[in-house]
Amino acid sequence: MSSTAGNPAAPDSRHHPPLPPVRVERRPVTETESRRANGPDWDRYADEYQATHGEFLGDVGFVWGPEGLREDEARILGDLAGRDVLEVGSGAGQCSRWVRAQGGRSFGIDLSHRQLQHSRRIDHDTGVAVPSVLGTATALPFADGSFDVVFSSFGALQFVRDLDVAVAEVARVLRPGGRFAFSITHPTRWMFPDDPGEAGLVASQSYWDRTPYVEVDDESGEVSYVEHHRTLGDWVGLLAGTGFVLTTLLEPEWPADHDRVWGGWSAVRGRLTPGTAIFGADLR
Repeated sequence: MSSTAGNPAAPDSRHHPPLPPVRVERRPVTETESRRANGPDWDRYADEYQATHGEFLGDVGFVWGPEGLREDEARILGDLAGRDVLEVGSGAGQCSRWVRAQGGRSFGIDLSHRQLQHSRRIDHDTGVAVPSVLGTATALPFADGSFDVVFSSFGALQFVRDLDVAVAEVARVLRPGGRFAFSITHPTRWMFPDDPGEAGLVASQSYWDRTPYVEVDDESGEVSYVEHHRTLGDWVGLLAGTGFVLTTLLEPEWPADHDRVWGGWSAVRGRLTPGTAIFGADLR
C-alpha cells in the first residue's frame, strides 16, 4: 500500500517532490507521531499538489473526491446561507470558499502551514477570503457550539490516530442538530495495492487489519508519514457513539467520461469498485 491509500491528496511517488529514502512499515504509532509526520509532509507536498490538482478542484469549488462529485450535485451539507461552517483539513480552502459563495460563513483549520499559505494566495486572487488557522482536528481552537456545519473533504480524519477525540471535538463545536459530513478513501480499498492499474484490483491484505501504514525516513529514523484505516463498521459505530445520527452514505460511481488518474484512483478501478465513501450525520 502506498501513501495515497487514505487520501487522494496524499503523497504519491509519481508526483511527490524528491524526498529522502523511506521504508514502509505497518505498526502502531501515537497521535503525536502522526501529527509530527503529516504536518511537515504536507508542507513539502503542498506546492506540487496545488499545481497538479488545483484546476480540478477549482479555486472556489467543492469536490468530494477523485470521482469529481461536487457538493452542488450531492447537497450533503444542505442549505448553507447564513450558517456558520467549519472545514477540518481545509488545505487551500477551495471548499470553504465555495461555501462562502453560497452565503455561508466558513472557516478553515489545517495542520500544514504551507497549505494555509496557498489558501491566502487564492483568497487574494479570487477576492473570496476564508479565515483559517493552523491546528489539529484533535484540539479544535473554537468555543462549544460555534458551528452549524462541520465538514472534511478528504481532509484530516484519516491521518488522525485518536479519531474518537477528533469526532468528539466536532460534536463539541457543533450546535444541537448540527451537520457533520466527510469523505474518505472507501475502507474496502485497504484490501488492495494502491495501484491505478489492474494490479490494484487484486485483494492482497485483510480488510480488518487496522494497523497503521507508516513511512520512516531511512536516514533519521523519524516517522515521515502515517495513515490510519477503519472499517465501515468502525466509522458508523464511532458516529453513533458520539451522538450522531447517520443520514447519508454515498459511494460515488466513476463517471463514464472521466479519465483522470489521481494516485490509486482511476477509471480502471473506479468502474469496478468504490474508491470514496461520503458520510453525512446530524448531531442529536
